[in-house]
Amino acid sequence: MTRRLELTPGGPSGRRTLAEEAAAELHELILSGELPSGTALRLEELAKRLDMSQMPIREGLRRMQALGLVEIVPHKGAWVRELSMDDLRDTHQTRLSLETLAVRAAATRFSDSDASLARTALAEHVRLSKAGDIIASRQAHTEFHFAIYRAGGSRWLPRAIEPVWQNSERYRFGSRQTKARIEQTRREHQAILDACLAHDESGAETALRSHLEGAMQRITQTMERRSKKS
Repeated sequence: MTRRLELTPGGPSGRRTLAEEAAAELHELILSGELPSGTALRLEELAKRLDMSQMPIREGLRRMQALGLVEIVPHKGAWVRELSMDDLRDTHQTRLSLETLAVRAAATRFSDSDASLARTALAEHVRLSKAGDIIASRQAHTEFHFAIYRAGGSRWLPRAIEPVWQNSERYRFGSRQTKARIEQTRREHQAILDACLAHDESGAETALRSHLEGAMQRITQTMERRSKKS
């Protein structure tokens, strides 16, 4: 069974409003590719698909717009943002800038409780990846990184990272998860965690940069292959 993606990693759990439910449904449909880039998002069609009224759908779309996943133009409508190499590069560079700041801050004050949260999320990510549960493994991956980023103590930096992170997930979702890839990703994550445990700011940044650069290279290759086929 898959777990629904949460919009705010590590946020409080509880009963969700209809708007929150609509946002979660739309988020999952966009990241999974069921609503591909460029898809027109019509309220009437979405209301039927999600079996709810148009009002929470409208609010859900606004939340997706805030995450950078949806474009809304008054009197013209809404659609899923297009994927492009320019957008991918912009997203990657922004993530590098923000997340290296966050991981360096985390390394200076990483605690036992921070380590416990990160270890649990990492173990879940590996387990779910091996099980082929793509949606739940993505959530565990998000929880691992944000457990580290929140450890830095900033209220705003994790919030600044979130919309860029969510946009980058659209590019990652179609990538293949072989046994070798799962193990390589585990080692990369472990290197980030080990550097934080050692309070090694430079080491944490280097490990994170290597992790993000490797992902960028794989995604770029995948997009180039798909472009040649189309």
